[in-house]
Order: sequence, then structure tokens, then C-alpha cells
Amino acid sequence: MAERAAISLKPRPLTRERFAPYGDVIESAADKSAAMNAARFERFDDLCKVEIAKAGYVSMSIARCRTATKLPYCIDVIERHPLGSQAFIPLQRCTMVIVVAPPGESVDAADLRAFVTNGKQGFNYHRGTWHMPLIAFEAGQEFLIVDRGGSGANCEEFALDDVVMLEGP
Repeated sequence: MAERAAISLKPRPLTRERFAPYGDVIESAADKSAAMNAARFERFDDLCKVEIAKAGYVSMSIARCRTATKLPYCIDVIERHPLGSQAFIPLQRCTMVIVVAPPGESVDAADLRAFVTNGKQGFNYHRGTWHMPLIAFEAGQEFLIVDRGGSGANCEEFALDDVVMLEGP
């Protein structure tokens, strides 16, 4: 069996512009602001597009980290959701590292991109975007998940041919 090449992946700061090919950054932004409730609140609308296909419905869940991840971290499998988008919003301030690749039938490890959040940002993967499974750096961290519920296989995995080491931000 041939030895797999090792690829080092270092995350860049998550911005709307950098992440646009893969999904949406979910954060309050001045250009998305409107007053509500007699201007006692500021509301930030349309922060991401929830995509649902094949008679599904919008599902909201909470995930709690049971085992913290340490960096560097070896990524050997990525996944995608062909029937709907998938959003993660931290319920308490925490830095998150995410790894993505463009939609397609397969993934070349050279196409992976890594991003690090600023501690307040959430993110929404476009339907079909390849991504690393969720990781967190502290046990107990919780995330609101907005994705597609319903019947049908909405999670596909792909084993990478190369060894990819996710480095610290």
C-alpha cells in the first residue's frame, strides 16, 4: 500500500467574503440591522439561507461536546448534506475551527480550506458543501444546529486519500 502524503492545513480568520463559496457566516453586522420592539432591540435578519430539499423541514437541535478536540488534529473523513444546508451557532462564546471543500462528487485534499471563528460567529454550510465533522475545544460547549429534518439520507461521508493535519490557528 502506498504511503499517503501529509498535508498541513492552517485556519484563516472566518469572514463573509472568504467563506461565501461554502456557506454563510452568522453574526450581527451593521448592514443587516433593523430596530424592533419600539427600538429597544436591534434585529439582524437574513443571516443565512436555510436550504431544504425533498419534502424535508427545518429542524433545530442542540449539540453538546462530550470530548474536547486537541490540535493538531488528523482529518481523514469529511461529510456533506445533499438535501439541506446545515448551520451551527455557538450558545456561549467559543472559538471554532471549520474545514470545508467545494461541492462535488469527490474531494481532493488540496481543495480543503480551514477557518477560525472570532468566538461569536456561527456558520451555515451550503447544501452539498463538504466539511469536517464538528469539533470543539472544551467539553460542555453547546451549539444550536439548524438543518434539514425528514426522511432520506442527508449525510454522505468521503474518506480522504491524503493525511491532512489541522494545525492550530
